[in-house]
Amino acid sequence: MTRRLPPGGAGLFQRALRSARRVGLALVALLLFAPPPAGPGRAALAADLDGVAMPPVLSVAGHTLRLNGVGLRTYSIFRIHIYVAGLYLEQPSNDSEAILRSGQVKLLLIRFVHDVSEEQSRKAWSEALEENCVPPCHLRPEDQVKFLSLVPPFHRGDESVLLFSENTARISINGRDVGTVTDPNFARTLLANFIGPYPPTQAVRRGLLGIPD
Repeated sequence: MTRRLPPGGAGLFQRALRSARRVGLALVALLLFAPPPAGPGRAALAADLDGVAMPPVLSVAGHTLRLNGVGLRTYSIFRIHIYVAGLYLEQPSNDSEAILRSGQVKLLLIRFVHDVSEEQSRKAWSEALEENCVPPCHLRPEDQVKFLSLVPPFHRGDESVLLFSENTARISINGRDVGTVTDPNFARTLLANFIGPYPPTQAVRRGLLGIPD
C-alpha cells in the first residue's frame, strides 16, 4: 500500500554538525563517526543513494550501530524523489518483526531531497500511525495529537533523526531536539511506519531491511 506524501523522522552534537551536513547527515547528540570495526557479520560499507551519503558505522553513546540498509522514497507515477532514509542497527537483520521486537538501540536517519508541506507531513504521519498500529497495539489519541502538532514542513536538505532504545524514541530535526516518545507502542509504531506491514513504499521497506529487489 502506498501512502501519499511521507513524513519526516536526541539533540545533535554541535561541533560536528557543519562537517556532518557536508555529507548530508545530522546525527543525534553523542553520535560520533566511527571506523568500520573488524569482525564477523555483514560487511560495513558506506552507501550513497540519490547523492546522499550514509556512513557505514555510527557510535551512539557507547553502542556501535551498523548501516542495515538505505531506502529512497518516491511519490506518484512520476517517481518524484522525496527522501533518503538509512537504518542503523546493533545487529544487522532483514527480519522486520525481529527488529521491531528487539530492545537493541536503533537509529533512523532521514534526509529530504524534496519539499514536503506541513499538511502533507502531518497527513502522512497520521495515516501511517493508523495503519501500522495493528491490534493489540493501541495509541492514545492525545499522544497522537501532541506528536502531530510537532511535525513541521520539510525542505530539500532537511534532516530528521529518530533514535530508538528499548521503550522510547528520541526525535530531532535539523539539530533541534523535538522530544521523546515514552510510550513503547508509540515508539515501536514510529519505526513500523518504515519497515512494518504498511511502509511508505515496499521499495523503502526492502531498502532499509537490506533486501535486494
